[in-house]
Amino acid sequence: MTTTKANATPDFSQAWSDLIGGWTQHATPAGGDDPQFQWTLLLKVMESYRQLADATVLEHPGQMIDQQIDFWRQHMAICQSTMMRMAGQETRAVIKPEKGDRRFEAPEWKESPWFDYLHQTYLLVNKSVKQAVDDVPGLDEKTHQRVRFFTRQLLSAMSPGNFLLSNPEVLRLTMESGGSNLLRGMQQFSEDMKNSADCLNVRMTDRSTFRLGENLATTPGKVVYRNAMFELIQYLPNTASVYKRPLLIVPPWINKFYVLDLRADNSFARFARDQGHTVFMISWANPGRASRMTGIDEYVTHAMLAALDAIRDLTGEPDANVMGYCAGGILLAITLAWLAARGESSRIASATHLTSLFDFSDAGDIGVYLDDFIVKALEQELDRQGVLDGRMLAVTFSMLRENDLYWNYFIQNYLKGERPIPFDMLFWNTDSTNVPASVHKFFLRQLYLDNLLREPGGVSVTGTPIDLQQVTTPAFILATQQDHIAKWQGCYAGTQLYRGPVEFILGESGHVAGVLNPPQGRYGHYRHTSLPSSAQTWFAEATLYPESWWLAWQRWIDPWVGDQVPARSPQKDLGDAPGSYVLVSATQALMGES
Repeated sequence: MTTTKANATPDFSQAWSDLIGGWTQHATPAGGDDPQFQWTLLLKVMESYRQLADATVLEHPGQMIDQQIDFWRQHMAICQSTMMRMAGQETRAVIKPEKGDRRFEAPEWKESPWFDYLHQTYLLVNKSVKQAVDDVPGLDEKTHQRVRFFTRQLLSAMSPGNFLLSNPEVLRLTMESGGSNLLRGMQQFSEDMKNSADCLNVRMTDRSTFRLGENLATTPGKVVYRNAMFELIQYLPNTASVYKRPLLIVPPWINKFYVLDLRADNSFARFARDQGHTVFMISWANPGRASRMTGIDEYVTHAMLAALDAIRDLTGEPDANVMGYCAGGILLAITLAWLAARGESSRIASATHLTSLFDFSDAGDIGVYLDDFIVKALEQELDRQGVLDGRMLAVTFSMLRENDLYWNYFIQNYLKGERPIPFDMLFWNTDSTNVPASVHKFFLRQLYLDNLLREPGGVSVTGTPIDLQQVTTPAFILATQQDHIAKWQGCYAGTQLYRGPVEFILGESGHVAGVLNPPQGRYGHYRHTSLPSSAQTWFAEATLYPESWWLAWQRWIDPWVGDQVPARSPQKDLGDAPGSYVLVSATQALMGES
């Protein structure tokens, strides 16, 4: 890649060369050219739309005609408004963006009658098509959900803001800069293609700004244990005395651990340390293809139990309080049930689950990819690849909020030619990890597809059937209200499965921002003194408290922390936090680099 100074003329031929090279290199699936999964998903989507067409045209033609008439009535109103504006008259917008839709905020969209017409017509098409899909009766919920999701994706991709000639703001920038914005955009596009897998990974932040251990993941500590699956970090104490019982934090293995240790002012690891906990953190290895057989048995025995054993050896304490986030919380639930089946529940004194599903019957938009037909094809692809490429997983999660997390940056980076601003949370979000084939197949089929975790004996670990209803360990369950990955109702289901004392908290905001909500944060939480069987009943009767769930958690865990003992310093030193495993990228892991 040829670099140029900011005031130099960009190398147009080099930019095009890089662009074409990027497309050629990344046009086929990672690790091969087998398009089976893509074709399977396409066929499933086509079948869903065929059912939609049958339900609309054959069974409810009158409803379709009424919708068409309403669309043309509103479109004629837009046309009339445009002609009045061209004649110099003031008019009101016929249709406005939905709340939170910032795609057409630039004044250029309204200053020109033509671009005003274009964006209002798009908004009308967007609204009418979504409403037509939503109102079709007779479709099963899974098909309806899939059609809604892919219709939304198509409509979002067709936004006039995503194209040079139909985006007035980009056209103005292009004229003012003589096209240099497009050249900068092509250079960035080429760079991003080289860092992508099957789909384009659009950069969301300036990655050059951040360094792990320098301005991210800065809570001081030591790596005190290491095996092939994880490093165990023990943070240095910041109080003269600490609670006797240590705290183990288990992050999701589909992301890097430092989401819980981003900056000093929003680091949960630092907060827990400052409250007097002896904090241990699992930092997962970024697996390559050699880890293909690492399954749920290994995650329970070689990770969870290995970490608990290491903590026991280092502190002399026979048990620990354990916190699991997202997939880490699901692993915690499985481990609790496995220990209960073996009569070893005393290994974990209390359990904290952060945005962790117990009931997968409504997996949100992720569910559109999941039925037996698609999962079989994905299992074959996982068997072939050995891992799920973390870069693909990052794109998948971005497309769950496509306008905010994908197309917004597509326009900014490639059409406007701007560098995204530094943002720690988005740096973490794009720092991908791969997932071993075996454990991912377990999650896809036994949890997401068959929903077996809530069933007694539905899941087995090391040959032992487990039952969440045998778990009597005190539990704190946090869900977040706008979570688009782990819907809060599915998290609430844990309150009806566990048989020990359970505290359920519903935080404001979403899957990440709602968790990273320090005491000075702006989000509150809902709490209720009882746990009715219905999640909706719980919410209707819950009270909103204007404080962070961090403070509620610290009050809740107080009975299980033990007495005060002199502060513990790490007894082993295998390197400074954040360790070495967290530095390995998804690409390096796939290439066999360490």
